[in-house]
Amino acid sequence: MNRFTALTAAAAFVALGATSSYAQTELPYDVSMTANAGLFTDYRFRGVSQTNRKPAFQGGFDFSHKMGFYLGNWNSNVDAAFYNGANLEMDFYGGYKGSFDAFSYDAGLLYYYYPGSGAGGTYKIDNTELYIAGGWGPVSLKYSYAVSDFFGITDTKGAYYLDGTVTWPVTKELSLVGHLGYQGGLKNGARVTEINGSGPHDSITDWKLGVTYDLKGWGLGASYISTNRDLTGGTAALSNRNISSDVLVLSVSKSF
Repeated sequence: MNRFTALTAAAAFVALGATSSYAQTELPYDVSMTANAGLFTDYRFRGVSQTNRKPAFQGGFDFSHKMGFYLGNWNSNVDAAFYNGANLEMDFYGGYKGSFDAFSYDAGLLYYYYPGSGAGGTYKIDNTELYIAGGWGPVSLKYSYAVSDFFGITDTKGAYYLDGTVTWPVTKELSLVGHLGYQGGLKNGARVTEINGSGPHDSITDWKLGVTYDLKGWGLGASYISTNRDLTGGTAALSNRNISSDVLVLSVSKSF
């Protein structure tokens, strides 16, 4: 299968419907915990559907120390045909973040785990990325770099993703969100070939325009998402479905 169509998950910029409400539980030793859960009409990761354009239930939790260190976990259902038998994505991450005046920064390590992948003698899928991010006012930038073989494809270390996000508050409850991302460094089996046979390409660009609304602690989201490629799942069961074309993703989520 074309490996890039099996890309997935997480991290902060990957959430397709942001939750504007925020809550936390204070724990001993200057540690606090937050959790979140949400329902999405599609799970798009870097512009590509991970659920064959079907709904996803997602959620996770974070532990953070007042000094800036944090650990977390995030989870989502995925399409088993994409992930060689795995129907669950589990992301584990940790890092350090802080701020200086209006500038914020974040750096860490993210591991993508798919329990059950590799069924029937297929290859096992996972990925490890380092990331660094910075923000200034409503604008944020992030760079992710694969330090392992990129989602299980042999000799693909070094793939990278650069993305920027602008979040503009219109009112206390309503915000506009714009996002642009570029996945580069794809090689070997990770290169992408389009439905019409164009390619293989070593990059893909995605973008998103959306709105979020805080309804008494519930986050409502609507996002238009697309890419500059027309991709399929790369398997017989998914070969007739374009999983990287235009889509409107609706979401409802909650932080607690």
